[in-house]
Amino acid sequence: MADGIKLFFKEDLLPERADRLVFKLAPYLSIVPALLAFSIVPIGGTVTIAGHSFEIQLADPPIGILLLVAMSSVSVYGVMLAGWSSGSKYPLLGSVRASAQMISYEAALGMTVIMVVLLTGSLSTRAIVDSQADTFFVSWNLVRLGFVPFFIFMIAITAELTRPPFDLVEAEQELVGGFNTEYSSIRFALFFLAEFMNVITMSAIIVTLFLGGPDGPVFTHTLYWVWPILWFLGKTLVFLFVYVWLRGALPRLRYDQLMDLGWKVLIPLSLGWTLVVAAVMVGHWWGVAVVAALAVGGGLLVRSIAVGKRREEATGDVVGRPDDVPEVRG
Repeated sequence: MADGIKLFFKEDLLPERADRLVFKLAPYLSIVPALLAFSIVPIGGTVTIAGHSFEIQLADPPIGILLLVAMSSVSVYGVMLAGWSSGSKYPLLGSVRASAQMISYEAALGMTVIMVVLLTGSLSTRAIVDSQADTFFVSWNLVRLGFVPFFIFMIAITAELTRPPFDLVEAEQELVGGFNTEYSSIRFALFFLAEFMNVITMSAIIVTLFLGGPDGPVFTHTLYWVWPILWFLGKTLVFLFVYVWLRGALPRLRYDQLMDLGWKVLIPLSLGWTLVVAAVMVGHWWGVAVVAALAVGGGLLVRSIAVGKRREEATGDVVGRPDDVPEVRG
């Protein structure tokens, strides 16, 4: 409470070379999408009050999960414009990093969403939750999609939120503070409020897409409106704990490792798994054929990456190796 009140009453700084309008607008482009994305999350089941039945969910638009993808794309502008409008080079470097990082991992994120939509046959988040309600755990998309899309989504969304170990946009060691270096007062707080709100929202989205949302075991269906809310909160808190755990357990990646993971691992893996899911839905023999083709293509891809690394080592042009730095003799 003290920190929040202090940020409200601190002086709101405006750099001399900043673009005034964009500089003031950027924090809101980060916080508003974070809040809007939570509106599509089903928190509970159906409740009847005074003869009126309604779902414990703010909105269930026909486009459903596409609203999440749209909001995550808009949030990139908040970070990018914050760094550009500051008129300082360190925030600009942080914002360029952020835009490249978010765009790179949005591709893998989008492919995992496509798998869920293919399996469910609907973009509605309520329909996605209902499709997982047949049998506890067994009917969850986590199991039906083969676990891999869940881990791809988890890694991609962590990088999308610039959370550790993917917090390169705020790397204090080399960027002072990243894209928000020139911000102060409540505008500075809005960026961190957006970051932590995004963590809550995306934890809820993971629960919705892969863990059945508010669905629980059959014996908990007696109090039909209380237990779904408790199950939803419990699952979401598990992922919030995981984010705190990752922050304390893993070191920050180098930027080349970040890009390699996104472009060389997650995107090919998510694309291949999407083809497998689509082929299996058409027919089992189609699935076998696609798996065989992907095994051959994956082998060729791994071999090409290995050849590229050997060439880099032969020429001594390996990014990030400490022995690349020329020795300085006095």
